[in-house]
Amino acid sequence: MDSTLNDLNELNSKLSEEMAMVLYFSSPSCSVCHVLRPKLMQALEKYYPEIGRYHADIALTPEIAAEFQIFSAPSIIVFLEGKEFIRKGRAMSVDGLLQEIKRPYDLMTS
Repeated sequence: MDSTLNDLNELNSKLSEEMAMVLYFSSPSCSVCHVLRPKLMQALEKYYPEIGRYHADIALTPEIAAEFQIFSAPSIIVFLEGKEFIRKGRAMSVDGLLQEIKRPYDLMTS
């Protein structure tokens, strides 16, 4: 599935270690978050198993949300080589996100 990040130092460490990663922001009161997260993480595991998958709860780790200017949940940021590449918030499609990741990720790994 995914790993939960508990502080900003841990996130910065992962950003420097991972070639590619997805960071999923949620909040406890967000019903969409609880439905979308497992679908997205399963799809990423199936199509891009080497991409790191992480989760941050904006209620428990407000410093991470503040660092990336996350104001609503769910929000997703895709990082390639430590740089923000894709940002999605609220209304998003799992298939659409997978398609957006495909070309740059394929170029990066070829």
